[in-house]
Amino acid sequence: MDHIATPAVVAAEPEESTARQDSTIAIVAFVAFAAALVVLFRFPPILDYPNHYARIWLLSGGIGEQPFPKIYAVDWNRTFTNVGIDVLAIWLGPLVGADRLARALLFLAIVLPPLGAIGLHRALFGGQHHWQTAMLSLGWCATMIGGFINFQIGLGMALAFACVDLRLQGGNPALVFAWRLAAALLLTVMHLFSLGFYMAIVCGLEFSWRVDILRSKADLTRLVGRLVLALGACVLPPLVLYLRAPALPNAGGNGLALAWNDGVVLILMNLLSAITTYVPLVDVVLVLPLILICTRAARAGDIRIHAGLAVAAGGLLLLSSVSPRHMLGTGWISWRFPIMTALVAMAMVCPFANLTRRQALLLSLVINLAVFGRTGWVGWNWWLAQKDVAAVETVLKNVPAGAAVLPLEHDPETVSSIAYSSRYFFMREETFWHLPTLAVPFSHAFVPTLFTAKGKQPLSVLPAWSEIAVPEGNLLSIGVLSCPAMMQEYKGFTPYLSDWRRRFDFVLVANADIPDRYVGTLMPSGLTLVEDAGFAKLYAIDKAMPAERVSIPAGCAAAS
Repeated sequence: MDHIATPAVVAAEPEESTARQDSTIAIVAFVAFAAALVVLFRFPPILDYPNHYARIWLLSGGIGEQPFPKIYAVDWNRTFTNVGIDVLAIWLGPLVGADRLARALLFLAIVLPPLGAIGLHRALFGGQHHWQTAMLSLGWCATMIGGFINFQIGLGMALAFACVDLRLQGGNPALVFAWRLAAALLLTVMHLFSLGFYMAIVCGLEFSWRVDILRSKADLTRLVGRLVLALGACVLPPLVLYLRAPALPNAGGNGLALAWNDGVVLILMNLLSAITTYVPLVDVVLVLPLILICTRAARAGDIRIHAGLAVAAGGLLLLSSVSPRHMLGTGWISWRFPIMTALVAMAMVCPFANLTRRQALLLSLVINLAVFGRTGWVGWNWWLAQKDVAAVETVLKNVPAGAAVLPLEHDPETVSSIAYSSRYFFMREETFWHLPTLAVPFSHAFVPTLFTAKGKQPLSVLPAWSEIAVPEGNLLSIGVLSCPAMMQEYKGFTPYLSDWRRRFDFVLVANADIPDRYVGTLMPSGLTLVEDAGFAKLYAIDKAMPAERVSIPAGCAAAS
């Protein structure tokens, strides 16, 4: 017998019935906000971005301008992965210009990971949910602020490809295998870690919604077969590419060069990289409401979870905890897994799908405040950093083409003022380390720290200049020029410091408006101040001056 609603129930229906949730407007607003930030701020405080920009400029045609034909060369046999933006620079750079291409890639690095997670969530749970708006918050994380452009774009590609994979599963096995081969090839070229991410998601989707599959030997056998085929298809492209061009990142002959997150505190800090930008406390406060939404939904019993993706997220969480921090000349490897874990974790759950209109409105308000609060916080830091970028551009106007620029920094003891928040991120990593590489496109000058790592970039330094270049480098304190012990410590992996007076024409000092912890503002004799722009200072080097013995500053003792 059909149920007949009583008048009381009918009267309550407009308020108490399940409300339709819509995340489209928030998604469009976030994408527009991110695009506006990229358009307004040419060089935001994104650690690796200026270095990538300089390389994109060279590959887009700048390498043909003097003096670069004598300094750099392009060799595609140096690597087979992590070259997505390099390939696009060769193909599209000459057509659209290096500046437009670099900004477009930065924009994609921000928006593709959360949009990919949203697409997977919609494919799994159907329709739109306010929880999808919450995923936009993962556009901001340590790997994004670190400027891992290939990696970030690769994450978004992996999630998008997983959506296609989900639709193909259960269909023609040959078609599924061919699709996975193609997806794996594209992901390998973009970034090897993005291929691993795709493999984790595919395994989770093959596992299915429930753990019941583990209770049947026949179902479990079929699952193992499907996983072997999926992983086999994904492993073939990188294996073939490696056999064709066997170049992997290395640590300069120092073996694996492993560094670990030793201890519980460092592991927990590493996990926070999934949500951290400039000041960790601000990020935690703004992300906490999203975590509370899930916990409350779980207590209320209004939450759906994809079991297979939960297993995948658990595996990624384990890798987040046990992976090395540095290995094979590649930094912050352990940062890569927490953001993968977070993306899968948010895509695998659907909290509060059944809400009244008033409850849905409240949920939407909380989520939007958290997401756009974080985006506004990032935007404020990007605006704050523009005076530092302008200072670097000002001093670079005094550098003639063909000059060699030695980049250094003032390394302060502590920086607590919110006015300097844009200069640091996560575990007090500087965001300005690579700003001096803008001397390449802006001044046609040589900087020793442009990314040219074998196994990761196709750009190489020609022999005449390779003696004073490093494949990857950061800024050292100006104290290295005055403190013999510091010079001795660093010159082994920064060969450009040897005989620096003869080999370089200028010293560019970043963060110069804050005293250095070792020598304050003291510079060695034989350096003439050319331009003081506050954050950046430029000194000309007197090459004729002999390297005379001078008294060692008292602060050098702290560097010993």
